[in-house]
Amino acid sequence: MKPFFNRTTLFVKMNKKSVFVPVPSTLRLTFSAAHLKRTLIFSFSLLTFHSINAQQLETLINEALSSNPEIQKFELQYNIASEKVNEVNALPNTEIGLGYFISETETRTGAQQFRVSLNQKLPWFGTITSRENYVSSLADAKYEDIVIAKRKLMASVSQSYYNLYANKAKQEILIENIKLLETYETLALTSVEVGKASAVDVLRLQMRQNEIQQLKHILEQQYVAEQTALNKLLNRDKAIEVNAIDELQIPAQELELNAENLALHPELLKYDKLYRSVEQSELVNQKESKPMIGFGLDYINVAQRPDMSFSDNGKDILMPMLSVSIPIFSNKYSSQTKQNELQRQELIARKQERLNTLETLLDKAINERVASRISYTTQTKNLKQAKDAEDILIKNYETGTIDFNDVLDIQELQLKFQINQIEAIKAYYVQSTIINYLTN
Repeated sequence: MKPFFNRTTLFVKMNKKSVFVPVPSTLRLTFSAAHLKRTLIFSFSLLTFHSINAQQLETLINEALSSNPEIQKFELQYNIASEKVNEVNALPNTEIGLGYFISETETRTGAQQFRVSLNQKLPWFGTITSRENYVSSLADAKYEDIVIAKRKLMASVSQSYYNLYANKAKQEILIENIKLLETYETLALTSVEVGKASAVDVLRLQMRQNEIQQLKHILEQQYVAEQTALNKLLNRDKAIEVNAIDELQIPAQELELNAENLALHPELLKYDKLYRSVEQSELVNQKESKPMIGFGLDYINVAQRPDMSFSDNGKDILMPMLSVSIPIFSNKYSSQTKQNELQRQELIARKQERLNTLETLLDKAINERVASRISYTTQTKNLKQAKDAEDILIKNYETGTIDFNDVLDIQELQLKFQINQIEAIKAYYVQSTIINYLTN
């Protein structure tokens, strides 16, 4: 059997520094992640696969970012929050009143017939600006939901892709083992003819082939299910075929991590922006606790007195007005101040709690990635020793002695080691995806 894997690395840009991480043997992926205000850029270099039919992970991720409905949902929520700025910068409604004197009031200049009033209230200086700043801060916090959702989506697409790789690799291993068992079956039939083996050995080999065929069929169904999950992340038809990469390999050297980037994770930055929104809310509260000034104008129509003639006969009345609304009962505003202070304390506690969780996740991912490397190394050694044992059995057959029970035991061990090797590689990349999500 030929070696199934080879070695290569993945080049990643993080904070303008270059590090190397594992990538598929025929895959080169350049990843750059920068979190800017209202801009999220995840750029990938062109992925090149050994198989021309294998789809590029970059293409899948870009398609997911552009069509995933969850991303669209958060973008619409952000647009709604941004549009609220135009809602809060409006002045209070202008009040217009019209009154008609059913019983006309007689004055020296004539009877008052109807009255028109106009009144406009103005909030305290800077109140509208503080409201705009508050709503903008809420929109900034909402934007972090887009950043987080995109990061999670990229991680989900990558992990699903690696699951497809592992499934495909296992199927190839099973196919190789079926062919190997067919070879053993031929040897067993030849041995039966010369009296060196029994028909039971042949039946055991055939039953083992049936078991492996069953495992292969199960993997095929699991591949379809995982393919459906990946297609739905891309918001496309579930039946679209996804061709995963053929080979992956754990690199010889581990990459260096910059755990300090965790402090700049959008899940934590969101709490900072929410904290600033609470500060802006308090500024709005302070402004709204100030008096409101109102400007108005009253117009009263006066009819002429027919029995008299003088200069002001029937002269209409025009009266400018000024009003002040004073919040004498300020318990509402003092209570809001206390609530804002409690919210700030809550956000500090929530951020610390989330930071602790993310640090735990990062440490767990790092340790599990190291464990996957150890597992891969062990399985590689075991696989080599199983191969040596297989060679010994084949040589024994040439001398006329072979125990097909040993053949089945060695074949089963080889399959176990190969499957474990694939699982170790998949685990390495899945954990790398989690680490990238937390530190990039």
